Amino acid sequence: MSLDGGRKLTWEHSFRSESEVKPNRGFWNKLVDVVAGAPDFRFLVRPYSITADSHGRIIVTDPGASGVHIFDFAQRKYKFIERREKRKDAMTTPQCVAVDAQDNIYVTDSEAGKIFVFEPSGKYVRAIGSLKGGEGYFKRPTGIAVDSTAQRIYVTDTLRDQVFVLDMQGNILQTIGKTGDGEGEFNLPTELRLSGPNLLVVDAMNFRVQVFDRAGKFQYAIGKIGDTTGAMFRPKAVSVDSEGDLYVVDSLWGVVQVFNRQGELLYYFGAKGTHAGEFQLPSGLFIDHDDKVFVVDSFNRRIQVFQFASMKSPVAGAAK
Repeated sequence: MSLDGGRKLTWEHSFRSESEVKPNRGFWNKLVDVVAGAPDFRFLVRPYSITADSHGRIIVTDPGASGVHIFDFAQRKYKFIERREKRKDAMTTPQCVAVDAQDNIYVTDSEAGKIFVFEPSGKYVRAIGSLKGGEGYFKRPTGIAVDSTAQRIYVTDTLRDQVFVLDMQGNILQTIGKTGDGEGEFNLPTELRLSGPNLLVVDAMNFRVQVFDRAGKFQYAIGKIGDTTGAMFRPKAVSVDSEGDLYVVDSLWGVVQVFNRQGELLYYFGAKGTHAGEFQLPSGLFIDHDDKVFVVDSFNRRIQVFQFASMKSPVAGAAK
């Protein structure tokens, strides 16, 4: 797709299973496969949310598999994180994912009402929301982001219509929002994203994305209900490119819409379908520092990867 000012958006590839991380199996591995049978590779079942760490590893939550996939294409490694059989702090429905500056992994569990924290290796560290003394407060945690510099964790609680701001120990420092459709109010908020000085919140059933500063002060909103250009029907996730434009996944329309910060629709890509560049119930979205756009194509059980080529002078402060 050719865009204004020499910009381009290009579909690159998609992936869906552990086998694609290590595509070139050697002769001896293939010989073992003949004798013992081909290995049972893990694959995406119902992927939902996505992020990447500082080493470029792609981390995908999968409530259908009750776990988290880590795809490391550079090192040709794969890992699956799960805690299904644990009597204490079992992770059953991993929803959204974020990483901190040390690449620790934070996963919300919408059913357990907790945040699970893992080391970069996948080793379990702790759960937030299951300790005594003011925790156990989440009804349905969904979106999550970590501000390592300020030592803050931001979490949307969809059923409470609020964003919780926590310290790194899980203590509540602040709540943002309340039920409603006014500025700074929510109706079933889901994903959120930190971008530069801003906190972006997908306000799903108000059919918009609201933008706050990191202290929780309302800045602006994009989107509206309807079936016209620029309207949102089922927004699911949001991310920001190097030029500061906002990408919003609309699940039922099967598209990604791209807005500027004035709320104007610049373009959209995708359509309902199963071919390259088409989506069925897309849910997650992440844009890395190289403007590589990862879209969780949930019902098609895959991740689709696009490359945005921006102008040479990105907007200052737009880094994610």
